[in-house]
Amino acid sequence: MKQEMQRNRKFDDPLVTAEGEKRAWVGLTSLKTLWFNTGTLCNLACANCYMESTPKNDRLSYLTLAEAVTYFDEIEAEGYPTEEIGITGGEPFMNPDIIPIMEESLCRGYHLLILTNAMRPMMKHESNLIRLNKTYGAQMTVRVSVDHFKREFHDEERGPQSWAHMMKGLTWLSENSFKINVAGRTRWGEAEGVLREGFAAFFNKHKIRVDAYDEKQLVLFPEMDSDAPVAEITTDCWKKLGVDPNDMMCATSRMVIKHKRQDKPSVVVCTLLPYDQRFNMGHTLKGAARLIQLNHPHCAKFCVLGGGACSR
Repeated sequence: MKQEMQRNRKFDDPLVTAEGEKRAWVGLTSLKTLWFNTGTLCNLACANCYMESTPKNDRLSYLTLAEAVTYFDEIEAEGYPTEEIGITGGEPFMNPDIIPIMEESLCRGYHLLILTNAMRPMMKHESNLIRLNKTYGAQMTVRVSVDHFKREFHDEERGPQSWAHMMKGLTWLSENSFKINVAGRTRWGEAEGVLREGFAAFFNKHKIRVDAYDEKQLVLFPEMDSDAPVAEITTDCWKKLGVDPNDMMCATSRMVIKHKRQDKPSVVVCTLLPYDQRFNMGHTLKGAARLIQLNHPHCAKFCVLGGGACSR
């Protein structure tokens, strides 16, 4: 009974763990990356989506260009050292304002990282993407979700026939000289070396211009399951694990979201926690600069123990 009570109390208290130890925290060292979640609607319903995105999940509404501009203006007004704009979803290319948001990011001089499944929603924007790539190619990176280098595993996660549509988009991006990154997953249990070798052979076979041995070009994400047991992170863990809190995502980034029926967007700690109101930090970037207590399983499993980072 005591163990069950402790398990239920895990991650509840922002300051101390279930064992009564001081919980680890992370401070914002500098706002290097600002993420925009352009909405949770997606053309797919993946088996284990980090954002729970589906064709019906509209918990996060489409972000508009005008709303994005508000945050660009705040970055400039406050003098934040922001270098990168990240765009995620849902599937970002389903947002009606996606091209204007991308172009605004690029024309203001930011590096742009956009996450996509490279399927039909992206391909509807072929001409605009070609135009942006010709104008801003060095500033823009398209990160494509390829869960595994084997078709059957990718389709297991994303649904039947998703591989064929992804391959069409990925090949198109490579043939048109876009700067591409790929995001894979470790959910099937292979060692990192095995995954990188497999992806390297896949990229070579299909003439995809990605270096599988470059951790920036091929990002391998650990799995997240809020119900799976995971240790809480205490202040002593940094030294024990050899991990620097300044390397955590929340030390250098925030994400803008807009909840359904919300009048205006708000800022959350990171890309992984859009729904937990404990990590909603208000409507401004300035207000989102406070310390972050690591009282969520994702903080422990994905970031601290898993070494995951959505932007590098």
